[in-house]
Amino acid sequence: MTDAVIVAARRTPTGKRNGVLSGVHPADLSAHVLEDLVKTAGVDPALVEDVIWGTVSQTGEQTGDIARTAALSAGFPETVTGVTVDRQCGSSQQAVHFAAAGIIAGQYDIVIAGGVESMSRVPMGSSSQGANPYGERFMARYDGVKPNQGIGAEMIGEQWGFTRTQVDELAIESHARAAAATDSGAFESQIAPVETEHGRISADEGIRRGGTVEGLAKLSTVFKEDGIVTAGNSSQISDGSAALLMMSDAKAKELGLTPIARVHTAVLAGSDPVIMLTGPIPATQKALARSGLSVDDIGVFEVNEAFATVPLAWQHEIGADWAKVNPNGGAIAMGHPLGGSGARLMTTMVHHMQANGIRYGLQTMCEGGGQANATILELL
Repeated sequence: MTDAVIVAARRTPTGKRNGVLSGVHPADLSAHVLEDLVKTAGVDPALVEDVIWGTVSQTGEQTGDIARTAALSAGFPETVTGVTVDRQCGSSQQAVHFAAAGIIAGQYDIVIAGGVESMSRVPMGSSSQGANPYGERFMARYDGVKPNQGIGAEMIGEQWGFTRTQVDELAIESHARAAAATDSGAFESQIAPVETEHGRISADEGIRRGGTVEGLAKLSTVFKEDGIVTAGNSSQISDGSAALLMMSDAKAKELGLTPIARVHTAVLAGSDPVIMLTGPIPATQKALARSGLSVDDIGVFEVNEAFATVPLAWQHEIGADWAKVNPNGGAIAMGHPLGGSGARLMTTMVHHMQANGIRYGLQTMCEGGGQANATILELL
């Protein structure tokens, strides 16, 4: 059977809201990582058959099928098509799934999967422009409750009994791990530096050093007065883009390229859309069952830190070794540029697997609507 393999994975640094990348149009930010990706791999962009691009807020500067605009902005030939995907926070992880399925089915030989979100320029929620996306039948089914991710994070805290100290401790550890990875040079092989009005940006902007649990304890909760979720233990609003060059194993061999990893297993799971953020638990269970692997077979996990309660609940139910979970930090430290986050996590994971000789890695993300993707990669 044909394997879908990853031959290169690159990302921009992540910028803070209204930070160092805020002056870059999202199509140009996408174009930068696309151009860098094919250059890194040494592949003629004319060979790319499609660009599958995740973007959540498809309005304003991120509308008009930004995948196609990005490919043309990157200088790719006009023969290279593009399609934009929205599975909320998992959009670019879903792009990888679509790319892998197309390759295995024989519809593609070479495709790029990734995504972008400039949350500075296209604010979260702006695509609905104040409209109610939930019709009468949805509201009737869920007793008139409109899903809210922050409230969902608080509901997880209540259901699993997490304390404010636990979520703040996770946040501090996320920043510490990301800072250590930055200092060790672990991100250098994956980051495509961006030239901006602020200079050459080559590091993630949101990482904070020297924080303490005592310091985070001073922050007010955001969604519930007596709750545990604060800005300090939630993912950062960010700008960023990431992309993976994927192809069939036969095409990689024909081009003389050495694949980094193959897509071993790719699944989806649905869960309660009100609590919304628990989908990674059944998605991980489904991925492990379908792959025939156990949790102990997995050498690294990337579980998106949308809120600290999400990986805490996931770890409680899955039982993974915490040292293997987000070893280089997560979205609390490095940011969460919605449509680009799935590809960012996968880029970080595949480079970590390569650098450390880890055979299997598993990535999962919670997504709006109560969904989750889970992907297992195998190092080649």
